[in-house]
Amino acid sequence: MKFLNKIVDELLAQSEDLSVFSIVLPGKRPIVFIRQILAERNYSGFLPDFFTISELIDVIADRQEIKGIALWLFAFDVYKNLNLTPKEDFSEFLKWFPTLQKDWDDMMMFSDSDEAVLQYMFDEERIKEWAQDLGEDDEAPRKKFLNFWRNMNIFLPVLKKKLHENNWATHGMINEAAKSGLDSFVKNTSQKFVFCGLNAMTPAEESLIRKMLQWDKGQCFFQADRYYFEDERQEAGKFLRDHKSWKEFSDYRPFQWIEDDFVQPKNIKVYEVSGNITQTKILPGIFSEIEDKTFSNTAVVLLDENLLPATLDVMHEIEYLNITMGFPLKNLSFSNAVKQLFYLQKQLEKNKSSYYYRDIYPILEELPRSAEDEAIINNFKAKIEERNIVYISRKLLQELLGTLSYYRLLQKADSTNEYLDLLVEFCQQVKWLEIDDIQYENVSHFENAFRVLKNQLTPYSFEIRMETLEILINQHINSECIDFQGEPLRGLQVMGLLETRLLNFENVIMLSVNEGKLPLGNSHNTYVPFDIRKFFNMHTFLENDGIYAYHFYRLIQDAKNVHLLFNALSSGINTGEKSRFITQIEMESSHKIEHLIIENSSEPIVTQPIEIRKTPVVMERLLKWKEKVSASHLTSYLYNPIDFYLSKILNTSETDEIEEELSVRNYGNLVHYSLQEVYEVLKGKILKESDLKESIKAVDQYIEIGIQKLKHQPEFYEKGMNFIHKAIAKKVIESVLTYDLELIQSGNSLEIIDIEKRFENVDFYLAGQDKVSFFGFIDRIDRLNGTLRIIDYKTAKIKNLNVKIDQDNCSEYFHNSDRKQALQLCIYQYVIQSLPEFWGLPVETGIWSFAEVKKGVRSLQFEKGGIDEAMIAVKYLIEEILNPDIPFTENIQSYSN
Repeated sequence: MKFLNKIVDELLAQSEDLSVFSIVLPGKRPIVFIRQILAERNYSGFLPDFFTISELIDVIADRQEIKGIALWLFAFDVYKNLNLTPKEDFSEFLKWFPTLQKDWDDMMMFSDSDEAVLQYMFDEERIKEWAQDLGEDDEAPRKKFLNFWRNMNIFLPVLKKKLHENNWATHGMINEAAKSGLDSFVKNTSQKFVFCGLNAMTPAEESLIRKMLQWDKGQCFFQADRYYFEDERQEAGKFLRDHKSWKEFSDYRPFQWIEDDFVQPKNIKVYEVSGNITQTKILPGIFSEIEDKTFSNTAVVLLDENLLPATLDVMHEIEYLNITMGFPLKNLSFSNAVKQLFYLQKQLEKNKSSYYYRDIYPILEELPRSAEDEAIINNFKAKIEERNIVYISRKLLQELLGTLSYYRLLQKADSTNEYLDLLVEFCQQVKWLEIDDIQYENVSHFENAFRVLKNQLTPYSFEIRMETLEILINQHINSECIDFQGEPLRGLQVMGLLETRLLNFENVIMLSVNEGKLPLGNSHNTYVPFDIRKFFNMHTFLENDGIYAYHFYRLIQDAKNVHLLFNALSSGINTGEKSRFITQIEMESSHKIEHLIIENSSEPIVTQPIEIRKTPVVMERLLKWKEKVSASHLTSYLYNPIDFYLSKILNTSETDEIEEELSVRNYGNLVHYSLQEVYEVLKGKILKESDLKESIKAVDQYIEIGIQKLKHQPEFYEKGMNFIHKAIAKKVIESVLTYDLELIQSGNSLEIIDIEKRFENVDFYLAGQDKVSFFGFIDRIDRLNGTLRIIDYKTAKIKNLNVKIDQDNCSEYFHNSDRKQALQLCIYQYVIQSLPEFWGLPVETGIWSFAEVKKGVRSLQFEKGGIDEAMIAVKYLIEEILNPDIPFTENIQSYSN
């Protein structure tokens, strides 16, 4: 801490008692290091007073600052009572006032008169309107902007007056008040002020320091370096060069200090990293290069606060760690749940009849819950997923979640005040649950925020809609942080760029040194154009660039090892471009810079097939499986032996998921169930034209029964893609019935023998007396012109129903998943021929594809061999499954074009 040491030495040289000084700093962080330095010097006197420059301005102004939500509410109350046009509610007011308020603060801080700037903006808009024929349309953007500045010339002066009456002030008003009170403060103070390490200043701050120097009641120490101070092109030295030109600096009072540290030897490495999080993975390698393993002179500077969790993950081996930056409240699960609660309330204002399941699920998953609540939520999810309910009625929600401890939070609130009370009550309940410390802090922050917000809303009579309350809560979430406890004086320091002010480290590691992060660039939200800001000496993005440039160069000027990492991948708002400051030191500095390109360190996953050995336990399960073998079991094995193992040996099943759009499987089920109902009525009859015509007329009724069997809500099919799926299903069913009708009209005899024919205990012998028993269901059995037809419905298209089997290929023929349809039909034909009621009848097996429904039934054809050879091939497949020496090995599906 070279700069802080020099200041302490200078002050001790002037006085052995430092209590005569008041030290003014840019921020609070250096105070702890100054105290450490004094302890190391064995200083035993009273400590000096410490102020930040903004705290000192507050003292001089003697005003109570009002900001954030409290200011917005007060300002809207003033605005509403002025009856300006257009009339706006609070949510509309919040769309523009926070940005305007920052502009207004800038006007008061940097210009001589905020009213002059407001009048200038209004006059400019009047000139533009005069120069253009805008007509009488009050909704024209130019007219609206003109009216906006007309209103602001009325509203903001009144707002300032009302704030003065309450002795309140915005940040800009405080600076304005301090300007007028400087002379009195400087004359009457007996303290000696020491201004340390300041760079960019407001006019009030600059005037204060200069008056202190003039009255010889202050001294000023700057931290500058010759490299950027003497180079007019370097924006890092812009403000310091201006300060040096003050008349208060002379031979008697020289400008202190300009060092020559930047040109000293440095080890600078620039890392081009593929990915944002990947930057953090490089940190352990950088730490391994640092000799001092206490890392007491090392700082990790995060220019993107979102990298903090990933950064902490790779620092688990570092013993002492101090995190200066807070963890954003918005990144925690409870915060997301609160956001979702307000979003739900907003949706309930639009739709009072039902709940969208995606609005409910995140709340149930992310809010802390007791064991009783956990059981209620699990039951709720099971019921909703079983019935595939996308829109949940209020009655059903009450039935399933009515006993949930926070159920009232899910109901439409009568008022925002009542809802805030419910939220406070819920936060109090949650704190009694077994939750971790971070979540406890999170909940406590929110409980306090809800109380404060309610207290702030109480004095005002205007209506606050839930949408507005959501904006206020989101504003709080986005600005709040949870602070960490650490070792401020030893170990690794993790901080943001602003926390580094006045501090120096031997090893500096900066992450996200990207353009747009350092500097921020022209991302300043403002209603005041660039040229007007320049005219009235208000800060623009150029000044902000200068401030960031100074922070960057000042931090690395004393460092010996500098590691600059940037994300080279373009995604979202990140352009993948390194900061211009890196380019500057590459092109302009004398330092040799090492460049490293780091590809994503995650190696691609080597897809080794899963292999499950057939242990005695597995073989025992297989023996049980032999008693009930279905054709679908064998096709599952063909597709992937591991799927067969999971479902048939371990008896696991996929979890139900809610389908917002009907899946292929359930579309097939809908057609299947509907056809089952249609032909169930006709079972045992030789069909007549009238039977099928009546069935075609009643298709809608049969589809409704199919929907009931799926346990779906009828309204699920009332709109969108599901309406289309239902219409297609109807068309398919009508096509099946029409095809049968045309058969009859052509003089064919068609009799429905059975629907969903169940069979079981159909023995199939393997080697010796070893056997398996087939079971299953046949979708449809009919008799067409005396030939028995075994029909299986399929959603997919038909393929490979022409069987070519002989002794040469018999053992491997059905080891191909492309032949699974033929395999299934062969088993059905074997089963039917084995059943006594069908002995001696000519049999034909086939598939009726819904995808090619108008083609009718496509039959299994044997071009070579017959059913006996096919069943030998089936036997080989079953024996492979039962072979203890052949493990279940995963089939890795290929997705190549």
